[in-house]
Amino acid sequence: MTIRSVASEGFRRALPAVGVSALGGLVAGSVLAGMEAELTAVPGLLALVPAFLAIRGSVYGSLGSRLSTAVHQGLVDPTLAGDRRVRAAVVAALLVGVTASLFAAVVAAVVLPALGRPVAPLPVLLAVAACSALLAGVVLATTVVAVVVLGFRRGVDPDNLVGPAVTTAGDLFGLVALLVAVRLVLAVLG
Repeated sequence: MTIRSVASEGFRRALPAVGVSALGGLVAGSVLAGMEAELTAVPGLLALVPAFLAIRGSVYGSLGSRLSTAVHQGLVDPTLAGDRRVRAAVVAALLVGVTASLFAAVVAAVVLPALGRPVAPLPVLLAVAACSALLAGVVLATTVVAVVVLGFRRGVDPDNLVGPAVTTAGDLFGLVALLVAVRLVLAVLG
């Protein structure tokens, strides 16, 4: 095989996933644009959005890479069903995602006032961070497992799918989870 044919094949396989990722990013941006009331109700929330989305990408991208590698190496069954190592990896990803989101909320609560910016009370930021991280995490973990399994079953390298799938799902479901969490927290905490 020539370099050109390998590059061409990689491009052909990755292009649909990247196209879907771009479309998902536009939809996520529309969700963010529609969150004006929530962003106003929870000062400092906008500062958390990039950190929140980056955490989703890092944590669930790593999960996808680990699962894809484990399937390629034959360490786990390609169905991933009932494998305790897969369950443990998913639980670990959820815990890391929630913990990192809580840390980001604390940093925002400390840094924003130091910069003279308004910020919501720490309990509000912590509740929003925990709730949204858990909601988005469940959806992302499910998405990652499904992408790895379906990609492998259909003969597509899951490594070509996981990155764009996590990016798209992380942005879209992350912002939707943030929106739901803010509404839920404001309804409960008033």
